[in-house]
Amino acid sequence: MQELTQQIRSAAKRLLQEERVDCVLGYREGTVPMRERPFFAYTPEEADQLVWTRFCVNNLANFLIGRQDRVAVVAQGCVSRNIVGLIQEKQLSREQVYVLGLHSPGMVDSAKVQAQFPNRVIHSVEEDGEELLVNGADFQERVKVRDVKRDNCYTCTHRNAVIYDEFLGEQGEETGGGNIDNVAAPWENLSLEERWQRFEETFKDCIRCYACRDVCPLCYCNQCFVDENQPQWCGKTVEETDVHTFHILRAFHCAGRCTDCGACESACPVGIKMRRLTSKLEKDIRELYGYSPGLDLESTPPLSVYSPEDPEPFSTG
Repeated sequence: MQELTQQIRSAAKRLLQEERVDCVLGYREGTVPMRERPFFAYTPEEADQLVWTRFCVNNLANFLIGRQDRVAVVAQGCVSRNIVGLIQEKQLSREQVYVLGLHSPGMVDSAKVQAQFPNRVIHSVEEDGEELLVNGADFQERVKVRDVKRDNCYTCTHRNAVIYDEFLGEQGEETGGGNIDNVAAPWENLSLEERWQRFEETFKDCIRCYACRDVCPLCYCNQCFVDENQPQWCGKTVEETDVHTFHILRAFHCAGRCTDCGACESACPVGIKMRRLTSKLEKDIRELYGYSPGLDLESTPPLSVYSPEDPEPFSTG
C-alpha cells in the first residue's frame, strides 16, 4: 500500500505542476486510527499528504457534485462507478474529471476491528500484508484482514476502476469472492409479514441523523424530500412511521443507481445494515432489466426511462 501511496502522490504532483487539474481529490491520514479522510490537494506540496490504505472508505464521488473546476480523483471500483453515474445524470462532465484508477484490496471496517478489543483504546493500526498490527497502551495484537473487511467488500463485483485516465498499480481480481445476491436472499424466503418484521428490526435504532443520505453520491437533490413541506412526505421525528417512510423512499430513489459502495453503512453511528434493503432492490433491477449501475457511460438507468416492453410481472391484466 505504501508503494501505491507514492504513486498517487507522484501522479498528483505531476498533474498539479502541469496545471492539468486545479486540485486532486484523495485521502489523507485521519486524526484518529482507522479513519482516513477525504482531502483536496491544491498544490504539489499538499499532494505529499495523500495516502492509500485499507481505511479509505469514504466515497469520493460525493465530493465532485456541483464543482466547476477540473478535478483529479483517486477512484477504486465503487468510486469510479459512482463517477459514471454522476456523468450519466449530468452532474459532472467526463472532461471535467481526471480519474486516477486503482484496484481495491477490500477495505477494513473499523467497527469490526474495535469490536475485537472491547473496552480497550486503540492507538494505531499498521498494515502488514493480509494482517493488521493493532497497537494500544498495553497491548499489540495481530488481526487477519479477512475477518474485519467491510461487508460490501466481501461481495464487491468490480474492484478495479471501470473508467480511468491513468491506472496506478496493477489491476487485480474483480470480485471479493462472495455472492452479492446472497445479501438479498434472506428477504426472498420470508413471508410478507416476516419481511416487514425484519425491516422493522433493521431500522429500529435509526436516530434520523441523515448520515446515510449525506455520504451518498446519489443524494444530490437541492432539497431532500424530508425537507419538503408542500407536500410533507414524512415528519422529522424518530417515530416508526417517519423512520420507515424515510428509508423506504430513499431506497427507491436509489434503486437502479446504487453501486453498493457501503458508504451509508460506514457512516451510520448506530450500525444499521442498510444494504439489507438496497441489495434486494438492486437484485430485482439486475434480474428484471439485466442492468448493473455505473459500468457504461452510454447506458441509461432503467428506472429513468420508459418503454412499452418494460417487464411488468406485477400486472393483473
